[in-house]
Amino acid sequence: MNDNDVKRTIRGIALLNASEHNGKTRNDAVISKVIGSKPELREKIKEIIPLISEIVNEVNAIPLPTQKSELESNFPELLVVKPKQDRSGLPALEGAEQGKVVTRFPPEPNGYPHIGHAKAAIIDEEYAKMYGGKLIFRFDDTNPENERLEYYAAIKVGLDWLGVKYNHIKNTSDDIEMIYKKAEEFIQAGHAYVCTCNKETISKNRREMVACKCSMGDTAQNIKRWKNMFEKFKPREAIVRFRGDMRSENTVMRDPTLLRIIDEPHPIHKNKYRVWPNYDFAVAIEDSIDGVTHAFRTKEYELRNELYYAILDKLKMRKPKVLEFSRLEFDGMPVSKRILKPLVQDGKVSGYDDPRLPTLEAMRRRGIVPEAIRKFVLSLSFTKSDTLAPFETLESFNRKIIDPTSMRLFIATNPVKLTVKNNNMTQIEIPNHPQKDMGKRKIQLDGTFYISGDDAKSLKAGDEVRLLELYNVKITKSGPQIEAEITDTNFKPEIPKIQWVPAQNAVKIEVLIPKILFVNDQFNENSLEIQQALTEPYYLELNVGTEIQFVRYGYCRKDSANQVIYTHK
Repeated sequence: MNDNDVKRTIRGIALLNASEHNGKTRNDAVISKVIGSKPELREKIKEIIPLISEIVNEVNAIPLPTQKSELESNFPELLVVKPKQDRSGLPALEGAEQGKVVTRFPPEPNGYPHIGHAKAAIIDEEYAKMYGGKLIFRFDDTNPENERLEYYAAIKVGLDWLGVKYNHIKNTSDDIEMIYKKAEEFIQAGHAYVCTCNKETISKNRREMVACKCSMGDTAQNIKRWKNMFEKFKPREAIVRFRGDMRSENTVMRDPTLLRIIDEPHPIHKNKYRVWPNYDFAVAIEDSIDGVTHAFRTKEYELRNELYYAILDKLKMRKPKVLEFSRLEFDGMPVSKRILKPLVQDGKVSGYDDPRLPTLEAMRRRGIVPEAIRKFVLSLSFTKSDTLAPFETLESFNRKIIDPTSMRLFIATNPVKLTVKNNNMTQIEIPNHPQKDMGKRKIQLDGTFYISGDDAKSLKAGDEVRLLELYNVKITKSGPQIEAEITDTNFKPEIPKIQWVPAQNAVKIEVLIPKILFVNDQFNENSLEIQQALTEPYYLELNVGTEIQFVRYGYCRKDSANQVIYTHK
């Protein structure tokens, strides 16, 4: 860069920063932005600092309206809003235009939302935000056999808990009449036919790449059969099939099903409809009419892209750009409904909010906060690489977020009684957080305490330990009933520190400790440990849902008056 280019860069950045801060900019702000936009100037920073200072003074002397006028006239490129990739960690979208991107989150209401849904919804929302576009929340509800109102509600609650903001919410089933018209148009044009073969014959023909005899029927036959699907045919007696290529290497294209008969009542429409589109037909049409520009889905659908685009081509409908990303689940915590539903139905877990599960309800109950899930998802970026992440990665994001606001309390697991013979204190006041001002709590003392069994095991007569926040004691008697005497109150870094709970008014709680749910694809019968413990009376004053850091134990979420769930270390 020559000197004039450097001056122009500095002035443009100074004007932009000043216009964003009521007409005033600062040297340090301009320096960081200059280096950020022109990394090659980093080596010359000492030389250009005086120039930056000079230009900053000049710009600050100009009235704000004049600053904006010069910025618009001489530096219009700086006013172009660019996708904020640095905020989301997501790569730029091919063919995306600022303000025109439309994404969609289309879950089927056939189960409770899980971490995989969270990844999809967050990516959909982040790209919409990145480009100043819109997000459509659309229930893909065209399979009444598996769908329930409970699941509509659970998915919406989960999305709201995650903090995902959408611009519009709808149901695919509300567009069923329009989808019927598209189906009839498809059949009339010869792009689809109604097949009355049994399931075994259809599967055999597809495997052997043999054309179905039904595909030979004329338009009149297919239209008649199509109309009979609404009244005459029974489920599995007739389906609408795409006229694809039975010899295609992509098995998806071997005359796949587009619509079928389902006589189960729909959660919303009850028995009003009995012919329902499958995912491939419905999602292509809905994405097109909804104005979706970029449709994201997990990579197991990648082979279905050919069918997606073929349907829209035949219908002469606008085609969105389809992009795939990897499915997300944790090691030992499968997200498949096929696996999760039996666990609930057979009573192996307490419900969909069981803290061992990867559902959003379970995450919330366990003490994982939405911000941590978002940061975790974005840290994975947008990739097709298989994502079998260790749960510890999510825990690390969560820990950083909850630590500054987590109440500190003492806990004694497998408690053992400790009596301090010469205790002379009746009350102590302890801060609720070591750094943050979260108030203090008063603890009544009478010289009798409970300490954790693990600490008690290591104590023997003559040992000196410090009771945290209290005083130092010397053990005079060890065993199931420990006795001690105060030595002094001075902090001694060299002696062990142990926590304690006052025997007076100690609160009994149980700690639920979730562990890995599946080991070698087998359900782990020991995946939930229950530990008995005592804690301070102040625990009873905390609201259910409060995140607590039990000192030297771990983070837990208060689940009830006598139960906490272990979140993580």
